[in-house]
Amino acid sequence: MTSILLLVSYLRSVFGVDVYGEVKNRANRLMLWAGFLACQMVVMGASANAQNAECTAFDDDTAYYDSRAFCGRTKFGIIVGAIGTVIALCVVAMKMLTQISPLVIEGVLSLVLCVMNGFGVAYLTSPQGPGSAIGNLYYFTWLSWLCSFMLIASVYEDYQDAGNTNSEEGENKVDGDIPVETIGSVEDV
Repeated sequence: MTSILLLVSYLRSVFGVDVYGEVKNRANRLMLWAGFLACQMVVMGASANAQNAECTAFDDDTAYYDSRAFCGRTKFGIIVGAIGTVIALCVVAMKMLTQISPLVIEGVLSLVLCVMNGFGVAYLTSPQGPGSAIGNLYYFTWLSWLCSFMLIASVYEDYQDAGNTNSEEGENKVDGDIPVETIGSVEDV
């Protein structure tokens, strides 16, 4: 992290390149998608670690959790993390390479991820789940769901703003009312 910050500072001072400003202006919600990507990678990694530690050599005498429920929920955590990571990586790459990402696609993906992470919160942080104890999996499962919810809210806000833009003449504002245009006065007829 420090190396990245030093490199950004060096580029800004020597070459006048504002990397942070360019990335920030590149596309809306890029930072949210990048944060969601990081959270999903932690969820996937923590679930894989729990799977490796607890489910590979399960002995019924030493098992604290019901092995089927715990291991099934752990696999679900790996799947949720992997799917979320792939989707977020694709959206981040699309935003970095093209500067354009269709709002509808982002909205649908955000909704799917929010529902998927909602189930992830329910299954992973429940008493029989691998994230029941306070730790990385617990926090990042909740943070992933929160990020996906914020993505939906941001997409919805952009959708509302796109519907309320004025035309070039400044006359046709979409506000839910039916536009009425007068043709002429009664005296003209």
